[in-house]
Amino acid sequence: MLNRVILVGRLTRDPDLRYTADSGIAVTRFTVAVNRKFTNQQGEREADFINIVTWRALAENCGNYLKKGSLVAIEGRIQTRSYENQEGRTVYVTEVVADDVRFLNTRTNSDKTPNNQPEEDPFADGEVLGPDEIPF
Repeated sequence: MLNRVILVGRLTRDPDLRYTADSGIAVTRFTVAVNRKFTNQQGEREADFINIVTWRALAENCGNYLKKGSLVAIEGRIQTRSYENQEGRTVYVTEVVADDVRFLNTRTNSDKTPNNQPEEDPFADGEVLGPDEIPF
């Protein structure tokens, strides 16, 4: 049996990073908008809004570095669960539990490195190395 999902989309809001009460394990929840490949009768592209859950170190990375609008690639599995709400009705939830989240946004000039300095591009001047100058 196989249960694997790969998605590429943008976050619809900032991730919600929390910690479990009993063991302090990090869990992050967010929603990703994934465009459909086709357009509707009005010529507009529709999107699916997929709920994502991450755990532990991956959850902390997502909570600390992603924000609304971030472009991500997600690999994981579909999980269904149910619970009883306050009115006594059973609520069914389908979500993707992510094993891997790749941050696909490119760094902008306003982004900073960990030591709060702008990241320098070593190839910004366009200089081309000759075959004898390549270190490998």
